[in-house]
Amino acid sequence: MSESIHSTESHADASRPDELSADDPHMRPEGVDDVTIEALGKLSEAMETMERARGALYEFHQLTGTSDLQVEQAAELFKQAGHNELADLIQKDLIGRNVIDGRWTFQIVENYEDDYAELFRHIERTARNRLVGGRRHIYESEMKERRRTKGRLHHEARPR
Repeated sequence: MSESIHSTESHADASRPDELSADDPHMRPEGVDDVTIEALGKLSEAMETMERARGALYEFHQLTGTSDLQVEQAAELFKQAGHNELADLIQKDLIGRNVIDGRWTFQIVENYEDDYAELFRHIERTARNRLVGGRRHIYESEMKERRRTKGRLHHEARPR
């Protein structure tokens, strides 16, 4: 590894402020208590988990669609091989089938987005707006301040 990664020298200078200013978008507004910041951090974490679940739904949607196209190819091959009854069974009962009562995967994704994810994002944004003037990731910013080594290269408070 390069020496700069392991360097113990301080590289602080005027072009890299080591302290956050009161107007930094990740600073706690005056008068906001620790429990409120922790609650906002937990709500943000929950929203990130919801977004991961949403991503998994999109993966489910795409994989199911791919599977449907592949099974169609299998049906064609069964037909070419003379297994018409099996090809017809696949064609009539499996290809294009709803995956949940009345729904294809795109409908599941749309329902999740419209009925859950949008409301989740709205509530998280409302909480931030009401409690900390819309600032994001204050909990994480304060964790960074506790964990970083001030004045050390790659431990700066913010980008140059």
